[in-house]
Amino acid sequence: MGICAVVPQRPPGSKVYNDSVHGHISLHPLLVRIINTPQFNRLRNIKQMGAVYFVYPGASHNRFEHSIGVAHLAGQLVRALSERQPELGISPRDELCVQIAGLCHDLGHGPFSHMFDGMFIPKMRPGLNWKHEKASVDMFDHMVEVNGLKGVMEEYRLKLPEDLDFIKEQIAGPLEPPSSLSQDQAAWKYKGRPESKSFLYDIVANKTNGVDVDKWDYFARDCHHLGIQNNFDYKRFLKLARVCDVDGKMHICTRDKEAHNLYDMFHTRHRLHQKAYQHRVVHIIQRMISEAFEKADKYIQISGSDGQMFNLSTAIDDMEAYTKLTDHVFHEILNSTEQNLAEARMILEKIESRKHYRLVFEKRRPPSTVTKDEILWWFKTQTRNDIRLAEEDFVIDEIRMDYGMKEENPINRMRFYSKDDPDRAITITKDQVSAILPERFSETVIRVYCKNTDEESLSRARKFFEDYNPTTNK
Repeated sequence: MGICAVVPQRPPGSKVYNDSVHGHISLHPLLVRIINTPQFNRLRNIKQMGAVYFVYPGASHNRFEHSIGVAHLAGQLVRALSERQPELGISPRDELCVQIAGLCHDLGHGPFSHMFDGMFIPKMRPGLNWKHEKASVDMFDHMVEVNGLKGVMEEYRLKLPEDLDFIKEQIAGPLEPPSSLSQDQAAWKYKGRPESKSFLYDIVANKTNGVDVDKWDYFARDCHHLGIQNNFDYKRFLKLARVCDVDGKMHICTRDKEAHNLYDMFHTRHRLHQKAYQHRVVHIIQRMISEAFEKADKYIQISGSDGQMFNLSTAIDDMEAYTKLTDHVFHEILNSTEQNLAEARMILEKIESRKHYRLVFEKRRPPSTVTKDEILWWFKTQTRNDIRLAEEDFVIDEIRMDYGMKEENPINRMRFYSKDDPDRAITITKDQVSAILPERFSETVIRVYCKNTDEESLSRARKFFEDYNPTTNK
């Protein structure tokens, strides 16, 4: 008689999701409770790739399914480490907290994702150092409070507030500013887990080298929906991941032979930015949506806590109001008959009819050799009697594309181990991997768009910028 394998039982209340990328995945009942809240369901109405949907018809997926995918991959990685290295002492609490962080890491995204925190908020509230990660922590706190989740968390043996701190630290980093920490605390800035478990902070949002499950999911998911090949094999990384001591801290490492696979991962990131996220049409459509939101801002009223009213740029100050702010605001403006929304509506109508601003100039250079301010200065100093153009006729964008660590090679921050010495972390130089890898890991693209889309205006604008040469016009 054959021996049957013992299949572990799923906790009562678990749920199986059929994901378009990962197939059938099972999630813990506490994760299911979080998914079934209004704050998490809000992510069903926020496009994962923002305005990319206007260029790639397949890019219709939302932050909702991406977040479920990240929770799944976070669980896979933490379980792989626990099974491979039981001496790490990874507890069921650790595993559950890491999965919750993966599930909730994007709760704070606004309409059209990075357009909101990268374009709209900086324009409307200059000087405010606000990112979606902060809003994710605020929304997480709000979600836990209004849905009574603390008691549910304690039922599943989480320790509060320690585990709540741990979850939020994985999303946004240390919760306390360095100036408020004691000398002992400053050495290890996190409260949720001790330094001996520093590797747990590498899983969802890896601040050290950018190799994390958030990227694994959106690479696979975005490539799937865009029809672009994903060259990174995260399943192989899962098989080879191992925790090693790196300068006194425990970090996730991989086999030395996997260095090329990681270069493929960061190259995939760069290709996605080139072909989709920073596509010239995508970028200007996002700029136009941001302009429409700017013009509509004070006329859109959103009810928040205690009956207070907020607008598009202030809803981030109140999570009850922010819960109601999703991509739907685009069509709220577009379908409005209000006269005070006429300017904003006109911009969105141009997007719908493909009358968006047109590219008239583009230069791709290494960082610091050409800047937006330089082109603007050159534009203002030109006197061309045959071509009359005004500064307000143009949008000038300066876009940086890199491997995730600005000008630095992110693989330099990664640590590896060898088959013969699996407990010792080592570095691998670019020359040890291949002689034909990139020399630079960052580039800047300057684009100039003309708001007037008639052929005469476009022809004049293109002719005007033909004279610009960044090597001579300084």
